[in-house]
Amino acid sequence: MLTLTQALYDLIVEHARKDHPDEACGVVAGPAGTGRPERFIPMLNAARSPTFYEFDSKDLLKLYRELDDRDEEPVIVYHSHTATEAYPSRTDVTYANEPGAHYVLVSTADTDGLGEFQFRSYRIVDGVITEEEVQVVEAY
Repeated sequence: MLTLTQALYDLIVEHARKDHPDEACGVVAGPAGTGRPERFIPMLNAARSPTFYEFDSKDLLKLYRELDDRDEEPVIVYHSHTATEAYPSRTDVTYANEPGAHYVLVSTADTDGLGEFQFRSYRIVDGVITEEEVQVVEAY
């Protein structure tokens, strides 16, 4: 199960809505070994695409150096889908290289007010997708 604060939940959704119609992407880091998401790190979608996201390689290298310096790890890796449901695509599964991370997808397909957006979390290990419950709390 993914447990995150309302504030982090809101930041992820806000980023997804702000970058729409392009896919948004980013990371929420936490102290190494805790599994607790704490620090919101929005990233630039280098692909600038409504159907694909890609972390800029220089930004990603900088991020991992920073995580190492702060003794943090990526607890959540998130991105949005702008025209489809919040379920990992084959490409998403290929990019899932953090077996300990929660992969959050936010669908902004219903931004016209005709329906609720989706916020879903998955574990993706060795190509196997497992959806998990999301618990939103006021504080840890």
